[in-house]
Amino acid sequence: MKALTCVEGRAIPFGAKNVDTDVIIPAEWLKTITREGLGRGAFQTVRAQPGNVFDDPEYAGAPILIAGDNFGCGSSREHAAWALLDLGITAVIAPSFSDIFSGNAFKNGILTVVLPQEQVDRLLEVAREQPIQIDLESQTVTTPFQDRFTFDIDPFRKECLLGGLDEVGLTMARDESITRHEQSRTRHLPWLNNLTEQAA
Repeated sequence: MKALTCVEGRAIPFGAKNVDTDVIIPAEWLKTITREGLGRGAFQTVRAQPGNVFDDPEYAGAPILIAGDNFGCGSSREHAAWALLDLGITAVIAPSFSDIFSGNAFKNGILTVVLPQEQVDRLLEVAREQPIQIDLESQTVTTPFQDRFTFDIDPFRKECLLGGLDEVGLTMARDESITRHEQSRTRHLPWLNNLTEQAA
């Protein structure tokens, strides 16, 4: 997982409320065995509508999505986070998120920023013409017009995102402690090694 410290650029001013994971990535795309290419199916029903923001060249490559209340509700599919990443989105701003979606986003290196509706409305306005910056270290969202909004984030999630640590990375970061434990276990409980070998 890539370390995330600052996300800056154009933001897709989507703004829709109660967008469920089936809208983010339809069920027909869940048969894939790879994360790559899911961006093609992301927001498929929305993109079928003429003049939608996702196919507007103005927002091509935008790393930020601005959504409405209760973003990511519905089923728990992790493919929703994968599809956003494949679109190039690494941060989503909304008044609220589904807990399961927020957890899946975090585990895949996507920052979810919760702000009050009036601040989200302001960012939707700014995003139509100007870039937005999200600074994870200072926990702020800023615009070229001197708007400065602060957001809360769980300290553990912040540490993981800043360090680019997913669950595997967290385990590997404790490699020395794990090795010491295994060596101590071998010295004090040697018969457990025999059980491990027999199970194999």
